Amino acid sequence: MHQLVTDLLNGNRRAAARMISHVENDDLIKRELLKELYPHTGKAYLIGITGAPGSGKSSLVDCLLQEMRNDGLKIGVIAVDPTSPFSGGAILGDRIRMQDHALDHNIFIRSMGTRGSLGGLSRSTREAIQVLDAFGKDIILIETVGVGQSEVDIVKTADTTVVVLTPAGGDSVQTIKAGIMEIADIFVINKADLPGTERTTTEINVMLDMKKEGGWRPPVVQTVSVQNKGINYLWESLQEHRIYMQESGTLENIRLERVKRELTDQVEFLLKNSVWNQVKEEIKLDRLVEEIARREKDPYSAASELLDKLNIFEQKAGEDG
Repeated sequence: MHQLVTDLLNGNRRAAARMISHVENDDLIKRELLKELYPHTGKAYLIGITGAPGSGKSSLVDCLLQEMRNDGLKIGVIAVDPTSPFSGGAILGDRIRMQDHALDHNIFIRSMGTRGSLGGLSRSTREAIQVLDAFGKDIILIETVGVGQSEVDIVKTADTTVVVLTPAGGDSVQTIKAGIMEIADIFVINKADLPGTERTTTEINVMLDMKKEGGWRPPVVQTVSVQNKGINYLWESLQEHRIYMQESGTLENIRLERVKRELTDQVEFLLKNSVWNQVKEEIKLDRLVEEIARREKDPYSAASELLDKLNIFEQKAGEDG
């Protein structure tokens, strides 16, 4: 076993930080490290926190950390920020808002960039979750960059998804219709000391009543994170949803679906890399692009020709025979 993996499993924080750096930088050693870590994953409960920019997600997470630590839980936090176009790193640095927990060895906080992923979560983010899972965290909070409808990627990763709104966020009905609202297991109206809180709460409840579906009905929790109000109720709602997921069998089902997606994504990633590496080595790609730009070829036929020249399908047929 690699020494870095051994150190991480023994609770070394520096090893966890280095491992996530390997993941973010897509280093050559990353795959071997993740392969050794994988048998030690699958224990953490994943909570996604999403919502529009300025809704107070980071402050909410900061308050939740204290509630969870009061119950003796070990927590990992991944704050997914927009990516700097120059350095490739996270540029908001939500850890700045969580400095009160910086010295708590049972809390590990890491900011990560989206790396161009419109869904709010990049592949490296999902791999970093595995690192913190193997590191022994009971709960991993994933705070995603608020970018609207594309934020639905979080529902594929989290066991429980919290959508954070504010009463000052405009017409909340339009926000509900935007699609992001349908992923929520729990709604939070943060900054509930502002005017319009009751109206927003009522509108969300009306929309939930119109769905008329059995099973879990998302609660609507009012919070004022800067005053630490409503956080205990939010934590209770999170625990209730976890119990519901476990007792109904839903948790096992969504985790099986997650493994299936991870396998599919990994196959697609490896296949795409393999194909493009061959293309760069064997095909005059620039010349082909110029021919398409001059309308001497169309991109559809050119793509088929590329695959034919690489003999991908012929190789597969030969192997089957």
